[in-house]
Amino acid sequence: MPVSLQHERESVYRIALRGRLSAADFAELEKEAAREIRRSGPLRLLIGLEEFEGWDNQSNWHNLGFYVKHGDDIERIAIVGDPRWRSEALMFAGAGLRKAPVVFFDAHEQGRAESWLEE
Repeated sequence: MPVSLQHERESVYRIALRGRLSAADFAELEKEAAREIRRSGPLRLLIGLEEFEGWDNQSNWHNLGFYVKHGDDIERIAIVGDPRWRSEALMFAGAGLRKAPVVFFDAHEQGRAESWLEE
């Protein structure tokens, strides 16, 4: 599966994105995240782009239901990956549009990303 969500500690959850991301896979991730929000409250997300190949161009990416309903339940988003994905990943995560800060960290900055989530 190209997407996984794991509880790390307290309100921090790790999302691993691998391969080419489809809207269907992302919708499943949103369902899991919504369940965790209902169960434990606001989340801080550590997103790892691991062997990431981008977004499926054939998918419909226009569903904003999760963002509208749970956007304020995301406190921080740290994205860690290859710098070639920086612009697209920040745009996809809604950096500058959402209340939560979204920061991209190069793949070798995993520790910095984890520390930033704890601030």
